[in-house]
Amino acid sequence: MTDTIIGSAAKEIVIGFERPFVIIGERINPTGRKTLAAEMKEGDYSRVEADARAQIAAGAHALDVNAGIPLADEPRILAEVIQLVQSITDTPLCIDSSIVAALQAGLEVYQGKALVNSVTGEEEQLEQVMPLVKKHEAAVVAISNDETGISEDPDVRFEVAKRIVERAADFGIKACDVVVDPLVMPVGAVNSAGQQALKLIHRLRTELKVNTTCGASNISFGLPNRDGVNGAFLSMAIHSGMTSAIANPLHREVVNATLGADVLMGRDPDCARWIKRFREPPVTGEGAARGRRQSRRRRA
Repeated sequence: MTDTIIGSAAKEIVIGFERPFVIIGERINPTGRKTLAAEMKEGDYSRVEADARAQIAAGAHALDVNAGIPLADEPRILAEVIQLVQSITDTPLCIDSSIVAALQAGLEVYQGKALVNSVTGEEEQLEQVMPLVKKHEAAVVAISNDETGISEDPDVRFEVAKRIVERAADFGIKACDVVVDPLVMPVGAVNSAGQQALKLIHRLRTELKVNTTCGASNISFGLPNRDGVNGAFLSMAIHSGMTSAIANPLHREVVNATLGADVLMGRDPDCARWIKRFREPPVTGEGAARGRRQSRRRRA
């Protein structure tokens, strides 16, 4: 069994084949959020704090933290945001950047075992990112593209993922600390994208035996009612072997789909987590008395 353990100074979570599905909250990311980007650039992290608290309350098990703002000091901002978020929660974090200096700055202040998002199959990036991952004893998200770009052929993406896992071993990083992102394409643009992703996820689990993650909302890009498509995709992806996803826990369809899939896959013993979340609270006071009176009238 493959388990990927990440954690803060006080809390660990496990991503694994027989474990409950892990939602990595996506909201602390200024991409496409002009107000958040402007605030973060000026050192105002109040919205970051609010997003962190809201996602945890909604059911996120970990939080993705991204500070990719054009013309900003990304390493400094990312480090400051990580320190802030870790000061208000013990939820583990995913340090998200395409800039190696920013990943380094984030890892240097992080307390615990982080998930680094991400590394590709490009040899130059492997040589830069993997030593950081090893030095800080982190886990890493492996993106299934390389110098040739993103292939529409899932077999090619599988081979890229396999090569990253093999190269990780060269740096002393175990396969259990590599979480593969199979790169989910928008189904509105590539009509077979869902089928391709599901087959690739299954191969990554059964042949490569690695945990997987993805940007769940990619599948629905450009479509109406995106949450409905995202939820359906996640349920099917979990059945195919996906073990985590970077998603928005504030979207009810996403959370319901993952919790429901855990029930059906036998990963929620006695349906305890489902019942705890959705069971209606007992009625008390006048409401309870009214209910008893109505019940007696129905029996009469």
